[in-house]
Amino acid sequence: MKVDQKGHTVTIKDTQGDFTSFLMKVTHQYKTYEKHNIIIDLSYHNDLTINDIKLFSPLSKQHKKAKKSFIIVISDFDYNAIPDALTVVPSLLEAHDIIEMEEIERDLGF
Repeated sequence: MKVDQKGHTVTIKDTQGDFTSFLMKVTHQYKTYEKHNIIIDLSYHNDLTINDIKLFSPLSKQHKKAKKSFIIVISDFDYNAIPDALTVVPSLLEAHDIIEMEEIERDLGF
């Protein structure tokens, strides 16, 4: 697991290729990152299912209640099958763009 912090955003990247252990690490270390916007980079994985992605729903809901962004990056996926509660994008650039837009919305009171 690789963690990069830039400003108010933390990017967590799975470098091991073991999705289950990565999810457990992120969940157990959540308190460390809860004050930042979070980008979960799963672009290393090519075989994830919609059910795998849905496992991040509880963390996403908790993080969005705290008025922070929670975005998952996965490059090749059926984005129409993803529930509305999750924000999933194909690249890190798009993830940073969405965080920027969401921060502007929060600043404006939306």
